[in-house]
Amino acid sequence: MGAGASSVVGAEGYGRGWGQTSLGDMPESCVAAVLLYLDPLEICQVACLNRAFRGAASADCIWASKLPANHRYLAALAAAADDDCGCDGAAEGNGRCCSSAAIKKEIYARLCRPTPFDGGTKEFWIEKDKGGFCMSISSKAMSITGRDDRRYWSHLSTEESRFHSVAYLQQIWWLEVCGELDFCFPAGSYSLFFRLHLGRPHKWMGRRSRGAENIHGWDIKPTRFQLSTSDDQHIESECYLTKPGRWILYHVGDFIVPSSDEVTELKFSMMQIDCTHTKGGLCVDSVFICPKDHQYEECVLCQKIL
Repeated sequence: MGAGASSVVGAEGYGRGWGQTSLGDMPESCVAAVLLYLDPLEICQVACLNRAFRGAASADCIWASKLPANHRYLAALAAAADDDCGCDGAAEGNGRCCSSAAIKKEIYARLCRPTPFDGGTKEFWIEKDKGGFCMSISSKAMSITGRDDRRYWSHLSTEESRFHSVAYLQQIWWLEVCGELDFCFPAGSYSLFFRLHLGRPHKWMGRRSRGAENIHGWDIKPTRFQLSTSDDQHIESECYLTKPGRWILYHVGDFIVPSSDEVTELKFSMMQIDCTHTKGGLCVDSVFICPKDHQYEECVLCQKIL
């Protein structure tokens, strides 16, 4: 059986046997019908089988089904970002993703690369494997109480942030970090996280070391998080900040975007405003938004406040 099957598919899938047919004889339309059920990475893998699969794997009908519903809006933002930084998408082999001549596979490839906007304080991208929409919002885009007072806050340069800079809290009585966002998200369900780190992020000889000398106040009272949307979705949650020396995603809550054509207004915050004690030694990197139910190793689920 194995020998007979192997005789059907030779180099490029065109070996002959069993009625002189082979995998390479399949019409591209039939191959495309199969590829519609595969994930983007699987499509790229089967494109190596033969010419028929290679041709079908580049068809617009395949990649149109993998793109977000509002991909034209996202592609226009990506093209504007490329213009601002002087990038030439065509020179990189990805094409001008908002061009009417650009094929859907090129648009998908471009959207998988991070697109900065709002002065580089925010980035969005789609995941290569599933096409899910993600966004990261730097601490620089947020309102932080006492940020300009060096007695309380400083900015640290680090390669551990996609924005290469984090806000570091030395000590304060009243902690409040707030942010807002207006954006046309692809329709779907999303989760919102704060990316935080107790202690200064340190590396020595390429290894992470824990700078825990100034961490205090986070185990006395929980930190409260809030998330609200323009269509009256509202979540409040809280948890104690733990696990010093590691970047942790604190899950604030989930929200639903019903339409890809409408702007969603988000407001989010984290607070620890019990003034009976000081708190310090906290790095605030960013807010991270991703499709709901995605699994991350360093994630803490905050307890909902009813």
